Amino acid sequence: MLVSVLAFALAVRPPRIPIDLRPADVGLAVEEQTIRTADGLQLAAWVATRPGRPALILLHGYPANKRDLLPLAAVLHRQFTVLLVDHRYFGQSEGSVTTLGYRERDDLKRAVDVLEARGLGPVGVFGYSFGGAVALLTAAEDPRIRAVASVAAFADLRVLGRDLYAGLWLLREPLVGLMRVWSRLFLGADITRPSPEQAARRLAIPVLLMHSRADEEIPFHHAERLARALAGNPRAQIVFADEGYHGALGAQVQERLARFFLESLH
Repeated sequence: MLVSVLAFALAVRPPRIPIDLRPADVGLAVEEQTIRTADGLQLAAWVATRPGRPALILLHGYPANKRDLLPLAAVLHRQFTVLLVDHRYFGQSEGSVTTLGYRERDDLKRAVDVLEARGLGPVGVFGYSFGGAVALLTAAEDPRIRAVASVAAFADLRVLGRDLYAGLWLLREPLVGLMRVWSRLFLGADITRPSPEQAARRLAIPVLLMHSRADEEIPFHHAERLARALAGNPRAQIVFADEGYHGALGAQVQERLARFFLESLH
């Protein structure tokens, strides 16, 4: 019980990764933007506008922050308005915990509200790892999101928990079950549901799913689950690489993302 409580606490309050990169370092001029969540938190964001062009929301991974996506934002800004957001708890955003996608769905909807209020759109969402899971979850609920690109996302928190505890054999299932108990007790909901896999089954919009078979953080079978969930969507594109570490966003990936959003948000 003690181990499970400590593991849950670490999962929702992980050490934050410091990233020493500024917009000016990648030649990006941004405005500070504050996004207020449904439960009263203030999320820190940067927006770089490109009038008359579609808008992209960029969602970082866990436990990083929006600075991690500045190189990608600089590339995409050549053709799009870009909005980079710190998830709750991370970066400069408020929040005492991350809910691993559960409340972040509503946070993303509030980010879409901000773009809509400024007359910027149509809107697409790019998400890396944790951010990709949030993008899939939210797109299934908000029709204003016209396209999603997800790189190295997990398919299901319960499955990810089983991966994490794989070496504990008989303790694995009890630890995953207790994770759900603690989330109900401390966060007021089973944060493992809905899952990105369940959300993906409901998507009919353009989706670009990318993952490496060599991913050392999110096992490749998560990508396979998401691909099967998207099998009924004729507008889904699946790109699997044989090599590459977790969420590598090299020049070829950046170009593929730009092409996907240009085609999807016309």
